[in-house]
Amino acid sequence: MAKLSRHTRAVLALTAGFVLFCGGWFGQQLSTPVPYQVSTARQPTERDYSHMEAASSSGRSEEASRPDSLLPGEVIDINTADVYDLQRLPGIGEKRAGDIIAYREEHGPFSAVDELRNVSGIGEKILEGLREYAAAEH
Repeated sequence: MAKLSRHTRAVLALTAGFVLFCGGWFGQQLSTPVPYQVSTARQPTERDYSHMEAASSSGRSEEASRPDSLLPGEVIDINTADVYDLQRLPGIGEKRAGDIIAYREEHGPFSAVDELRNVSGIGEKILEGLREYAAAEH
């Protein structure tokens, strides 16, 4: 092997040091444990809404304490829901919510969510959007 100049040996030594440093740093990053992140969801219970009832009875308006959209995992019973809760369902506005309640009062409770098709203004497309958020419990 030919004799290397002092300058070439210095460059090779610095390069080797840099490679060893980067390899050690990268290896350390791979071996550092990452904490687990766990997300959970649960169905809301009546107790979850008890603070809302207390707020509405203490002088605040009921609308200020009720959510505007569905909570994760929430299902609304179309046989007991009021106009406000029905409006939280996708595709249901104030008029359709009123129509649902009028139909329910005239024909009795719904036996299945599919019966919403009989309500004026609710077609198959809206019904498909409601299936996972609505229930017809007795």
